[in-house]
Amino acid sequence: MQSISPPASRSLADDIRGRSDEELTALLAARPDLARPAPSDLTALAARSSTRASTARAIDALDTAHLQALEAAAVGAGATTTADLTRRLGADDPTLVDNLREELWRVALVWRAPEGLVVTRTTLEVLGESVAGLGPVAADLPGGAAPSDERIREIAADAPPRARAILDRLMWGPPLGIVPAEDSPGRPGPADDGPRWLVANGLVRAIAADQIVLPREVALVLRDGLVHRDPHLVPPSVTGPQRQPEAVDAAAGASASEVLALLDDLLDSWSQNPPRVLRTGGLAVRDLKAASAHLDTTPEHTAYLVELALIADLVADDGEVDPHWVPTAEYDAWQTEPGGERWARLALAWLSTTRAPHRVGSRSDASAVVNALGSDVQWPPIRSLRRAVLDLLGSVDGAIAPTAGDLAEAVRWHRPRRVPRTLDAVVEAVLREASWLGITGHGALSVAGRALLESDGEVDVVAESIHPHLPAPVDAVLLQADLTAIAPGPVTGSLAAFLRMVADVESRGGATVHRFSEDSIRRCLDTGWTGDDILAGLRDASSTPVPQPLEYLVRDVARRHGTVRVRGVGAVIRSEDEAGLDVMLAHKRLAPIQLRRIAPTVLTSPASPEVVLEMLREEGFSPVAESASGVVAVPSRPVRRAVRQRAIDPALVQAIDRAQLGSLVAGLRAAESQAQARAAGAAGGGRVGPAIPANDPTTSMAVLREAIADGRAVWLGYSDGLGQTQRMLFHPDRLDGGRVSGVSEGVTRTLSIHRITGVVPN
Repeated sequence: MQSISPPASRSLADDIRGRSDEELTALLAARPDLARPAPSDLTALAARSSTRASTARAIDALDTAHLQALEAAAVGAGATTTADLTRRLGADDPTLVDNLREELWRVALVWRAPEGLVVTRTTLEVLGESVAGLGPVAADLPGGAAPSDERIREIAADAPPRARAILDRLMWGPPLGIVPAEDSPGRPGPADDGPRWLVANGLVRAIAADQIVLPREVALVLRDGLVHRDPHLVPPSVTGPQRQPEAVDAAAGASASEVLALLDDLLDSWSQNPPRVLRTGGLAVRDLKAASAHLDTTPEHTAYLVELALIADLVADDGEVDPHWVPTAEYDAWQTEPGGERWARLALAWLSTTRAPHRVGSRSDASAVVNALGSDVQWPPIRSLRRAVLDLLGSVDGAIAPTAGDLAEAVRWHRPRRVPRTLDAVVEAVLREASWLGITGHGALSVAGRALLESDGEVDVVAESIHPHLPAPVDAVLLQADLTAIAPGPVTGSLAAFLRMVADVESRGGATVHRFSEDSIRRCLDTGWTGDDILAGLRDASSTPVPQPLEYLVRDVARRHGTVRVRGVGAVIRSEDEAGLDVMLAHKRLAPIQLRRIAPTVLTSPASPEVVLEMLREEGFSPVAESASGVVAVPSRPVRRAVRQRAIDPALVQAIDRAQLGSLVAGLRAAESQAQARAAGAAGGGRVGPAIPANDPTTSMAVLREAIADGRAVWLGYSDGLGQTQRMLFHPDRLDGGRVSGVSEGVTRTLSIHRITGVVPN
């Protein structure tokens, strides 16, 4: 690799051209937006790095230490040395400060000059005028330059109490103060004695009749040269109670097993009775509550589960005229996979999604309630925040369980410009969801959670990490005399499907308790099973004999099941139990279906058979549907599936590997050599001017701004009205409204930015 010692740079472009291949690779790795698309040469790379959008992105990626160092460098005039920064930051370790300076240079937010590092012009624009709570420099304010530092100290020492209180208030920012204005129109300015004294002595400047501002030089003297009141150059430590690693992994495995079982239960229910899609998209609140009651989970937990099913492509809108949320074919494939692979797909989908389940039930920007599965659940910042929280958990040694508050403070330090107002609530939600999913256990990161962060999207690696900690599936349950069945572990496959059909889940945990009841037995009989079939299934599913109370329950419900039969007329109700029909006729709640007796054992209704069946079942009867031939009709309830729909989340930005960066740097270096050769040929009497690379308008504007600020000319290509590209040496002096004004060949011209094909400094 070629190594170049940096010269005494005159600009950012010179600085970047003087970097070694390793340093250019480090720059592109830290700011990948500079490499997409690939710049034409090093000059174009420098121009792109100085665009406002790219610079803002680089500054937003800084942690608190680097941001404070950058602000400390930005408040000074000209170049900044390590000694300057050490003094402004109040640091005790010059080596630490020097490392911060070098990192800022590595990402091209500053460039090297013989006197020190210079903050780029675009960086100053992004930081704004009020850096670290400091006001404008005195030269830019009415009244001219500020007094000397010694004079400022003398005046401040003699300030009356009211004036001193105002200085103390403005010293650390904000530097602008609102004060009562003088009533007399002939004497505009502060009416209060304190502000008036400060203005008269030059410590503050009146910028309006009722506004004063503290100049930057005065504030720095009052701060004793410090830029920040509380410099934070070292990240806060993440601490918490120590957990036993075995207990953490066991708890994580139990949570992982539970989330698989809950999703199975939820999506099996939605296969038969899918909820409707709202007209505005999403899941209705009543359907979310129904799912919550079915799973016996909190609404927040249920919202997380349905969102997890969506981001893992297990459920989708079926796209019908009357749309419903229906499991996808991917769900069928997912069910057949081992538990480790099933969990790994869920965890990887959750880690990379931009959907924020914790927003369900809150208010959107339009003050509408955020529905589960709706578009308002999308919140792009959650992906990086989620990763930041988990990375902090993974950065500690051992199984440490820090509090959400400590993690929130650490996140604020690592990304001070990219934290939402609701950071504390977001961190709590991330920890809660990680616990539900089994990425953490007892508040600490599990082995599977660490593997997830290091997996780079590899399902097999994540699956292997969770597999030893998942409870082993059981192939038999324990039937109890109290009409319950206890599953001492996760139940899968046909046994799980049978238990969901014939019983209801009463409680979950290490052992799941299933409750048998008349309703659950009748539900199974309605699908075509007989009492003997159910008992045979229970014998196969149990490692103990079927208890007598359970057998009596099954046979009793089966004996009464189908004694009342309904066929279409509307509807005909036929039963050998004449007394039972008498009860129906007298039942007040059955009046809406208008039952009429046409024979001792036959009733009719104008309502449809489906309505009659439903109402009779609601009132405690056990009817079955009957075909016209008198045979019991088993209802056909096909399993519904939706077409798989991808792209729930926007595409992730793919990182550029070192080999790609090396190839890109080699290409930039070759292009720069060719440009220098062409420039040398032009200087020797060849073609006039250097080669002009094709630039996008944003890059061209950045080069033009630099040229205007430095008073330099540029070579540019300009497409005229005939579509021909002219080369010209242009002296820009103003850039505004998509146009640049300047002089070319002695003629003042105004050029449209969108017609400029490329710009290169002269």
